[in-house]
Parts: sequence; C-alpha cells; structure tokens
Amino acid sequence: MVRLPLTSEEVERGQRLGALLRRARGGRSMLETALEAHVSPETLRKIESGRVATPAFPTIAAIAEVLGLSLDAVWSEINRPERGAGPAGAGHTTRERLAS
Repeated sequence: MVRLPLTSEEVERGQRLGALLRRARGGRSMLETALEAHVSPETLRKIESGRVATPAFPTIAAIAEVLGLSLDAVWSEINRPERGAGPAGAGHTTRERLAS
C-alpha cells in the first residue's frame, strides 16, 4: 500500500498533538507513560516529536486515557485554527483524519 504524502495541515496537527501530549505528561517519564498505555516508548517519542503526524486512533485513545485527557479535548486542540488563519476547514474538501 502506498501512503500519500502528508499535507501541511496534517503535519501541523501532528505537531499540536505532540505538544499537547508533552504538556499533559508533565513530569511523568515517557517510559512510564508509554508502558502504562501499552505502546512502545519509541512510538510515544515519535508522536510527541511530531514525526508520526497521523497516529492510529487506538494508540491516541490509550495515551489520552493514561494522561487523563478526553478525546474531545484532544480533537479540539489538534484541530483548532492557527492564529491569523482563515475559518476552520476553509478550502478543505476531504475529511480530516486523526489516524491512518
């Protein structure tokens, strides 16, 4: 299966997701968080650094649960419009995706 290149919007959402997870993790170690969420520390590191811009939904759900984040809060944060940007969704014809 061939993956299409990520759009700039998907990359930006991935970066916002990573920042949100890092903030929510606070002083907790990445290893502790990853093990409790049943994901590899490498996966969590890649998500937090924005290298995995469209992680699988079950992965995000597990991490969010461990960090005490609601999925609604995660979705709102990663899809908020940037300052100075046009209306949310302007120019988008395809559904936004959280996971691939």
